[in-house]
Amino acid sequence: MQSTSAVPDHLVVAAATLDGGCDWVAERLGARPQPGGRHVAMGTHNALLRLGPRVYLEVIAIDPAAAAPTRARWFDLDQATMRAALAEGPRLVHWVARTGNLDDAVARLPALGAITPMQRGVFTWRITIPDDGHLPARGLVPTLIQWFDGQHPADGLPDHGLSLTLLAGEHPEPATVRSALAALGLGDVLKVTYARTARLAAMIRTRRGTVAL
Repeated sequence: MQSTSAVPDHLVVAAATLDGGCDWVAERLGARPQPGGRHVAMGTHNALLRLGPRVYLEVIAIDPAAAAPTRARWFDLDQATMRAALAEGPRLVHWVARTGNLDDAVARLPALGAITPMQRGVFTWRITIPDDGHLPARGLVPTLIQWFDGQHPADGLPDHGLSLTLLAGEHPEPATVRSALAALGLGDVLKVTYARTARLAAMIRTRRGTVAL
């Protein structure tokens, strides 16, 4: 039987351009994400950086060479507010959690969105994507993913000695976010406190010390 527990899978750093996002990450963490590939259905492309066993950081941006998708892009990338924010610089916007039973998890929390099959190169997965592409709980409730065929992007990435050590968040309605996280078994993974503006933060151990994104 597949596990229904969810665990952190990757962080999502959004950027106006992929090169700009990679520069931003490299400056802070001392290692540059390596090219990932294109998401044809979403009109985006990415680059990846290992943060430990089966954990990684993804830099994602709209692919200027891709055709416009027929649906809203994920991670709020089509929203004017997100584009304005990214014009000021890349930023950590979201996180993704991995589960072995995506159907059960979505049954417990339908607000995560529709389960969508995806493929990029040798990787195949299913992922939750709201129809309008919004970030659940402004980025604090994770997108859920289920990988297949035993393949995971972090397995083939070079080890730069980076590791994700802590996730924390702020939200105008922390109790609602805590309830959603608890439903996914992630209540102890991300601690959420009150603030007027939603914000996600990650602590990453590097060879130069611990860095906050």
